[in-house]
Amino acid sequence: MIKTVLVVCIGNICRSPMAQGLLRQALPEGEVVSAGLGALSGHAADPHAVDLMSRQGVDISGHRAQQLNHVLIRRADLILVMDAAQRQEIQRLHPATTGRVFRLGELEKFDVPDPYRQPRAAFESALQLIQRGVESWVPRIRALG
Repeated sequence: MIKTVLVVCIGNICRSPMAQGLLRQALPEGEVVSAGLGALSGHAADPHAVDLMSRQGVDISGHRAQQLNHVLIRRADLILVMDAAQRQEIQRLHPATTGRVFRLGELEKFDVPDPYRQPRAAFESALQLIQRGVESWVPRIRALG
């Protein structure tokens, strides 16, 4: 049963807040949280991410980055990451997560490149991939919810 989804990237200000916003919108009955492996703790989401999500009808302006920790890991039924390296790092740091950590693009076999400190076009590309990943995961999460 999947009740809590944890979305992870590096800084928790670009990719994971966008994915969190889309998953929350698609799964209002569940809990969706996000964190970073090297979070810029307390920082707001990147302005490009906030603007792009606003255009999707999703408000992430109140988001504040947080560091991935044991409490978040234990609460999560499913952990979605942006690339294979993040998956390996989480499993290395938290061995009990094996079988619960997957790439957002796992089902279609893609990674979501980090748009941090890049032009808006990089954020737009990342968002397109995030949307694809969310669209592929939501039916599976609902089926297991």
